[in-house]
Amino acid sequence: MIFCVEKEVEAEFDFDLESVAKLVCEAVLESENCPEEVEVNMLITDDDGIWEMNREFRDVNRPTDVLSFPNVEYDEPGNFDVFKGNQRNDILNPDTGKIYFGDIVINVNRVKSQALEYGHSEKREFAFLTAHSMLHLCGYDHMEEEEAKVMEEKQSRILDNLGITRD
Repeated sequence: MIFCVEKEVEAEFDFDLESVAKLVCEAVLESENCPEEVEVNMLITDDDGIWEMNREFRDVNRPTDVLSFPNVEYDEPGNFDVFKGNQRNDILNPDTGKIYFGDIVINVNRVKSQALEYGHSEKREFAFLTAHSMLHLCGYDHMEEEEAKVMEEKQSRILDNLGITRD
């Protein structure tokens, strides 16, 4: 996996953001049996930065915790047959020859506040948001109750397997 993190803001955490993010992203790809190397970009921002993006791209005028911008359109979640089809050239980065999977945007303010609210570590919250977003990049959603249940189970299993639990 090619993984790139850009920080719009500085944030103090007792863990390394980049290594935790990469670990979680790789775990999601492995759990979904992704057959190819992919590229993922992550942007670390704050309330103002994510509010602007939420307004611009989703027409939602408030900050949020995480945004996902998938570059791949799936026939069904987690079905990577699209990598083999005619769409392949549209999702391939010509500079690297890898599938450009998508972008993740994480709000550090929400990582901190939601960790407090939910009573777990900031590392757990950051890892959860990363896993959640990666599952969106794999085509999963949570608009319907059954979809939400599938995503929640996958998120929990991935984080449990990594030992990133709700201390």
